[in-house]
Amino acid sequence: MRKLLIAMLSTTLLCSSFSLLAQDLEGNMDILKGSYRTVQKTDDKAEMVRALTDMRAAAESAKTQTPDKLKGQAEDSAQRKDYRAELDKLIGQIDTSLKLANSGDLPGAKEEAKKFADTRDAGHKKFR
Repeated sequence: MRKLLIAMLSTTLLCSSFSLLAQDLEGNMDILKGSYRTVQKTDDKAEMVRALTDMRAAAESAKTQTPDKLKGQAEDSAQRKDYRAELDKLIGQIDTSLKLANSGDLPGAKEEAKKFADTRDAGHKKFR
């Protein structure tokens, strides 16, 4: 029974990750926003892990895209590198929060997730 449950959960996460890859930048940002709300509100470990996993996939996908403000710039321009670095910072924060959630420390994961808002605000100020 446990193996079946793990297989079903893995398949669900895998399928949700593939659908996230097809999103445009605005769609990825919407996923980040909605999942962030879930992380802040939930007390359910599985729901938090799923939301953080969705956030990570959306941030990874967003790294491959270009905000309107940076379109027309060279791929290796300083601003585009800064954009990707900002998303890498967010992904690192998500990974830390996900590690805490997976270990059962939901309050710690929520506390770590509070840093997401500062990263978001800094990124929006620069690139939106």
